[in-house]
Amino acid sequence: MSMSLLAELFKRNEEQLLEKWMAAQRAAGIRLDLVDERAVEENSRELLKAFTMALAQGAGSFDAAAWQPLKLQLERLSVAQARQGFSPSETATFVFSLKEPLFELMQGQVGDSGETLWQVSRLIDQLGMFSVEYYMAGRETVIREQQESMLELSTPVVQLWDGVLAIPLIGALDSNRTQIVMEALLEKIVETESDIAIIDITGVPTVDTMVAQHLLKTITAAKLMGAKCIISGIRPQIAATIVHLGVELGDVVTKASLADAFKMALKQMDMRVVSSTGSR
Repeated sequence: MSMSLLAELFKRNEEQLLEKWMAAQRAAGIRLDLVDERAVEENSRELLKAFTMALAQGAGSFDAAAWQPLKLQLERLSVAQARQGFSPSETATFVFSLKEPLFELMQGQVGDSGETLWQVSRLIDQLGMFSVEYYMAGRETVIREQQESMLELSTPVVQLWDGVLAIPLIGALDSNRTQIVMEALLEKIVETESDIAIIDITGVPTVDTMVAQHLLKTITAAKLMGAKCIISGIRPQIAATIVHLGVELGDVVTKASLADAFKMALKQMDMRVVSSTGSR
């Protein structure tokens, strides 16, 4: 049987196919805690229509242009399921559960049932694999977004005083995190019109050439925005490492602790903190 005649068979029995497909999905276990059943039925209806339309155009190859609308639907749905918290198997089951209803309808109604069944089976398998691929791509996007959110939360920029900012860094520094640190610091400099920024690396476990270069890039960017930088948290081991690596920090001011850096910042602003009795 040709693909176009097969499409006519599916179209005439669309409601029956949809009903049996929904029954197969319920038997497999629809995650009603993640999605409404009416939404599942609507997605199933749209996918079945797109599947039939592709077959009606005689598209027996999954690479044919006729399958593009169905691929776009499946891509959108798979990415959405990745964000909703579905598992890869649950995403694949949505497509693979269509096989049984299609095969039941085809049996006894196609002359070359073996060959036609094989063609349809292969198409469903390709659709299933396609959905899993885009599910994984969507999941990777979600994980990357979550990592970026965590990095943003782990690099807060705080205002210690009028014109003085501090950004305490904890954990390893890489190119991605440095970019987030730099953007957060520059935005805060503009927002508060600060003149001094303290970059505290007390929580950075090690400083190598790459970390030093990242810090210098951040300091350079801050200078371009009109703010001077002070690096605090320079422990003896880190100082020795920087010297050993031959890293040139130029005219960057460094201090052993955040408190020392804050005092230096106030001094550069020609300010001092006094007690209620008037002494320093």
